[in-house]
Amino acid sequence: MAPKTVHTLFNLPLSFLTPRLFVQNMPRRGIKSISTPRRNRFNESPNLPVLESSTAAALERKRFTTPLRTGALGTKKGMTAMYEPETGRRFPCTVVQMDRVQVVAHKTLRRNGYFAVQVGSGWKHPSNVTRPLLGHYAESQVSPKRHLVEFKVQDESGLLDIGRIIGASWFQEGQYVDARANSRGMGFAGGMKRHGFSGQPASHGVSLTHRAMGSAGQSQGGGSRVYPGKKMAGRMGGHQVTTQNVKVVKVDEEKGLVVLQGEHLFSPAIAPLVDQCIAGSIPGPDGCLVKLSDAVKKPWPNVPVNLLQAQSSADTVGSTL
Repeated sequence: MAPKTVHTLFNLPLSFLTPRLFVQNMPRRGIKSISTPRRNRFNESPNLPVLESSTAAALERKRFTTPLRTGALGTKKGMTAMYEPETGRRFPCTVVQMDRVQVVAHKTLRRNGYFAVQVGSGWKHPSNVTRPLLGHYAESQVSPKRHLVEFKVQDESGLLDIGRIIGASWFQEGQYVDARANSRGMGFAGGMKRHGFSGQPASHGVSLTHRAMGSAGQSQGGGSRVYPGKKMAGRMGGHQVTTQNVKVVKVDEEKGLVVLQGEHLFSPAIAPLVDQCIAGSIPGPDGCLVKLSDAVKKPWPNVPVNLLQAQSSADTVGSTL
């Protein structure tokens, strides 16, 4: 029978052999360094440049191209034609109708990191809306909307009151806007239709591959792989397209219509010699959602930023008349 071992204080192992017994005396380790940072005399000058990787610096860089006021939503109804009163030329244009466009919510710099206005349009039956979204609409005291889109603005002055209705008079005749919409989807398309490839020769050794794409990459020199972003056959269309500098030629507040006309594609000297010198179309099929906002490549329109200012100015004009 083996003798019993009596454990006393003197026959315990050393502390480095039992580290778990002394965990409470060890410093807690983590991601943050436990050592005091060294003093850097080059980082204490008052003339140091402002860091350009912060959120405030990013907003300042985008300030020049951020509109002063919110945009609006519309539905593309189709195309028509109008005549220039000076020259009598006929030009194509696109009709966009605004349906119950209303401000739903705000995004502020303190809470979200940027300023934006959430705009909804149309109407949707409450039974087809989720409960969280119904609560969002109920908090703003607006009806459920078919579409919900955000428009960024420069500062707090561009935030409209929640529940305000934006009509067709939000845009003025003669100003320029940027139109965004999802382009018409054309399904799976080959390389010739999708990217404009010339295709293979019609004869001289080519058999049944006249419209084929051809090689997709090299064998050994490029790593025996297909480079990312290679132009190949695939799904064509169905993505957001922006048409810039679209001119507003007519506004009908009663029917909520905004008539848009594109810019001249040629110089004024060549325009009289070309039949279709004006592009009045905007992306998307008839019935699609169109996002309209002030053009970023044109001077900002001389209109009130806030609807309250617009209403007060209209009341002032009405009282003077």
